[in-house]
Amino acid sequence: MGIFLHKDDLPVSLIPDNVRSIAVDTEAMGLLHVRDRLCLVQLSFNDDNAHLIQFKNDYTAPNLRKILGDKNITKIFHFARFDVSIIRYYLETWALPCYCTKIASRLARTYTDNHSLKELCLELLDTKLSKQQQSSDWGNENLTDKQKSYAASDVLYLHEIKEKLDLMLKRENRKELAHKCFEFLPTRVELDLIGWENADIFNHQM
Repeated sequence: MGIFLHKDDLPVSLIPDNVRSIAVDTEAMGLLHVRDRLCLVQLSFNDDNAHLIQFKNDYTAPNLRKILGDKNITKIFHFARFDVSIIRYYLETWALPCYCTKIASRLARTYTDNHSLKELCLELLDTKLSKQQQSSDWGNENLTDKQKSYAASDVLYLHEIKEKLDLMLKRENRKELAHKCFEFLPTRVELDLIGWENADIFNHQM
């Protein structure tokens, strides 16, 4: 396993030919896009390597934006609603089409309320993740080895988790429903970005 840190963009030489899916995650200073800047985008091409792209204030990133915006490449997230939204806000591109392991888990694993990445890794892959660095300072220019390992772990297992969840979704006849949810995510993100992030517009009582 290799963890590679890049500044401001992903080197074009590292993008594999004929890639069909990539695992993606983000780290930010907080959960409010207007206030809390995007600090890191993590990628994995399902080759046991993780690429961490670190940002200060320059989000031009032409190579990263190109691969994230490629409609022939599926982007695999855990909680895509946040990641797609912050990528849209800062990198000004839609990371689509996408697959969300959290949504897939909620639809497939109805026997539990635990749908965190840590829980999925433990149950589906028998792998224990440490989430100790989750709330650390991602704006620090010099990331610690623990931060890098944490950031990498958020993408290194997503391809394998997707395969496991796809089998469960197929078994429970919910695979098509899951894909309809993934297709709706851009609309959900647009609602979030223009102020309806905490409102259920489908709720009769509101």
